[in-house]
Amino acid sequence: MDGADVEGLMHQIGQRARAAAAELAFAPSRDKREALEGAAEAVWAARGEIIQANARDMAYGRDKGLSPAMLDRLMLDDGRIAGIVTGLRAVAAQDDPVGQVISEWDMPSGLHIRRVRTPLGVVGVIYESRPNVTADAGALCLKSGNAVILRGGSESFHSSTALHGCLVQGLRGAGLPVDAIQLVPTRDRAAVTEMLRAVEFIDVIVPRGGKGLVGLVQREARVPVFAHLEGICHVYADGAADLMKARRVVINAKTRRTGICGAAECLLIDRAFYIRHGDVLIQDLLALGVEVRAEGELARIPGTVPAKPDDFGREFMDKIIAVKLVDGVDAAIAHIRRHGSQHTEAVLTEDPAVVERFFTRLDSAILLHNASTQFADGGEFGMGAEIGIATGKLHARGPVGAEQLTSFKYLVTGDGTIRS
Repeated sequence: MDGADVEGLMHQIGQRARAAAAELAFAPSRDKREALEGAAEAVWAARGEIIQANARDMAYGRDKGLSPAMLDRLMLDDGRIAGIVTGLRAVAAQDDPVGQVISEWDMPSGLHIRRVRTPLGVVGVIYESRPNVTADAGALCLKSGNAVILRGGSESFHSSTALHGCLVQGLRGAGLPVDAIQLVPTRDRAAVTEMLRAVEFIDVIVPRGGKGLVGLVQREARVPVFAHLEGICHVYADGAADLMKARRVVINAKTRRTGICGAAECLLIDRAFYIRHGDVLIQDLLALGVEVRAEGELARIPGTVPAKPDDFGREFMDKIIAVKLVDGVDAAIAHIRRHGSQHTEAVLTEDPAVVERFFTRLDSAILLHNASTQFADGGEFGMGAEIGIATGKLHARGPVGAEQLTSFKYLVTGDGTIRS
């Protein structure tokens, strides 16, 4: 497509999304639930076709030279499709946030005031590799009364198209506007540019992808953005950590899935822990094939690689982790403040005072105690799914679920009330 064609296409998509959003704003909860349940059934019924479409994407990704971690994010099988179905049904079962009363009060003037949740309008989602975002984003936007424009990555084009077709089936079956969930039908990158400046049609952009994509969106978007640039997640093993808990959490945080934003990228070991337990955490990682980039005296451990300065504050998204000794929780906090991305950090300790200090003095979107950073996920927070993790401080922060995709308005009632 040439530039004019893409501009015209995106204008049409934006107009249809805005019209659909106006209807969704007051759509009955039962209709949205029915649409999502219908979509879940359609996905499971079409799983063979979805896997065939995904095979084409996997071949494209391999030819494109995607890393093993990125290919893992792209891949769909029966288990992952079952997870998509579960996510759709979980969102369907949630309470509808639209119209919920956040707070209400009476004023001496005689006014009764309610603050109630209302949809944002039209959400634009730009993402790479992970075709499940098609279902997650579509479901959450529908639940929260928003229309959504989805622009998947070129490598997930066929998988996303197949999943989108199932979402449309659900909308049609429930009698809701099919333009409520639209997928940009071109790989042309000009479509991204058009979305970023579509202030007439899009109320917020959510990018899901690597540093390059998110950085581009944050630099060039005229539309407000919910995003995190990088998931530089830390695990701090305190001197008062339980050894077995620490071993389990560190292994899971790094190795469960290395290509997601909640994967641990840096392990900070308290010197007191190291004196008591030695290099057991490092040996566990090495045994599982993780490349350990160690600083200082830890670099003398056989099998490790000396860390370079830029290994700290780096999102590897691979079986690589940076490791450093620190002297106590304050040193860990200082390191995280300097090198972190305010995404997710975990503290491993049995000392409540250490937990309190870690939780109080760090301002990352998600802070965990004795739990893996891989829990940085909307589904694990009871949201059914997430549209992304937001590390900004305005409006949404942490996992962005249906509730975070709403704003609010004030409903004010009087009785012939006038202002003196």
